[in-house]
Formats: sequence, C-alpha cells, structure tokens
Amino acid sequence: MKKRYLILIIILIFLGAYCIYYVNDYYHADDTSLSYINGSENVSVCKISNGLFIDGPGNDTALIFYPGAKIEYTSYLPLMNNLANKGVDAYLVEMPLNLAFLGSDSADEIIKNSNYSHYILAGHSLGGSMAAKYSSSHNVDGLVLLAAYPADEVKIPVLSIYGSNDKILNLKSYNESKSLIKDNFTENIINGGNHGQFGNCEFLKGDGNATVNSTVQQKETVDYIIDFINQVK
Repeated sequence: MKKRYLILIIILIFLGAYCIYYVNDYYHADDTSLSYINGSENVSVCKISNGLFIDGPGNDTALIFYPGAKIEYTSYLPLMNNLANKGVDAYLVEMPLNLAFLGSDSADEIIKNSNYSHYILAGHSLGGSMAAKYSSSHNVDGLVLLAAYPADEVKIPVLSIYGSNDKILNLKSYNESKSLIKDNFTENIINGGNHGQFGNCEFLKGDGNATVNSTVQQKETVDYIIDFINQVK
C-alpha cells in the first residue's frame, strides 16, 4: 500500500513539473512588440479584462484578434497598432495559457462591452481556427484568417492570408477547408512571408525562413485587411 502511494506521489510530482514547464514554454514577444505597449503617436493601448484595446482614430469598426498557439499575445502589438492607425480599432485577446481553444468565446465580453457598427473576427494559426469557430455561430461581419483555416461552416465573408514560405500551415487541410466557406472568399499569399512573422516573437519551431522581414509581411497584411473591411462594409 505504501509503495502504491509513493508511486502515485511520484507521478503527481512529474505531472506537476510537466504542467509548469508546458505553461512557461511559449514564444515570447520581442523588443519591437514591447515598444508598442504604450501605444504610438495616434494610437493608445489600454488594458482590458481579457487583453488589450488598441484605440486609433477610427470609431466605426473593431477587429477582435485571437493569437496563435503558445505565442505571447503582445507579439501582435505592431500589427494591431498599424491597423488602428489606419482606422480599425483592435482588441488583442490574451488567451488562457496562450491557447485559443481555452478562450474561443472571448469575443463575447468584448462585443457586449463595446459599441461598434462592425465587428471583424481575426486570428493567427490556432487562433484563426477558434475565431472561425466563433464566427460560425455568432453575428459578426467578417472573418480574417492568418495562416489558418476553419473546421466549421462559415457563412460570412472570409479573408485568408498566408506566407509563401510557411512550413507550419498544413496546405492540404487548408485547401480542403475552403468548401466550408459559404460566402465570399478572398485569398492573399505574401511572397517570402512565413508562419510566424504576423507577430513579432521568437522563431517558430518548424517554420520556413522568410525572405522578407516582419515589417513588410505585416504591412501587406494590414493593407489586405483594410481592403477587405472596406468591401465588407
């Protein structure tokens, strides 16, 4: 009996140690991202209960962004700042344990406590899949997928963007998922972009090497998103 208890205690210790390791094993935001934590000339950044609100000169449309798996949410501050600077305010969601499937309904609280005419759901990688899941059953105006694809039917306009050098996105599954999109579908491929450079964080394991920098990749992304939102509106 004592031996069984000892084995159980050892197992629990190992499980606890693994959980601590897993929670702390994520891709950290780089210094460029952190330089935007206090906003910029025309954009302010405010802490909200489940993330950050990036407030620019616009007041009509808001984009709610779900980060990729195990990527520190502040990694996307440069991208969100550029969007806000062009008139689309952004809500950058901080997911529990940096995993979007643990907070797929995070947009509920944001929409309930704000007052925009148009809401766009967006996400990167796993965050994009969870944004698609939310969009499939909630009333939003459009969906933006960054290196991501839906697992459920989506009946609103969809913009998809990924990099030509992305080695993480499963292109077979991505292409098969297009049949789930029942409204307008727009696809843009960033020449030389990879999976990770939609944010500013450590290099993602298994990703391809980009031949453009994150600034170029994010500028193209913002331009595509702005065009898409103008069409949706």
